[in-house]
Amino acid sequence: MPDQIEEQVISVVASVKRVRREAVSIASTFEELGIDSLDSINILFELEGLFDINVPDAEARSIHSVQQIVEGVRKLVAKKAGNTV
Repeated sequence: MPDQIEEQVISVVASVKRVRREAVSIASTFEELGIDSLDSINILFELEGLFDINVPDAEARSIHSVQQIVEGVRKLVAKKAGNTV
């Protein structure tokens, strides 16, 4: 069952790509969704604001799927909260 972070990430991806929420899943790749480098920057920018996190550039360049975004956001949110992952 999807958690809150997963749902919010999927909603942001759908919003930035201007597609139906149902068209985006945790298993979606950027290629499948037609996400280019500008889209990915916009998605990460939105998520950084939403979760009050900072995605390092090196990490951002290695993201190619919704699953990778969710995992990265989870790690950064946990780190911000002082938890270990």
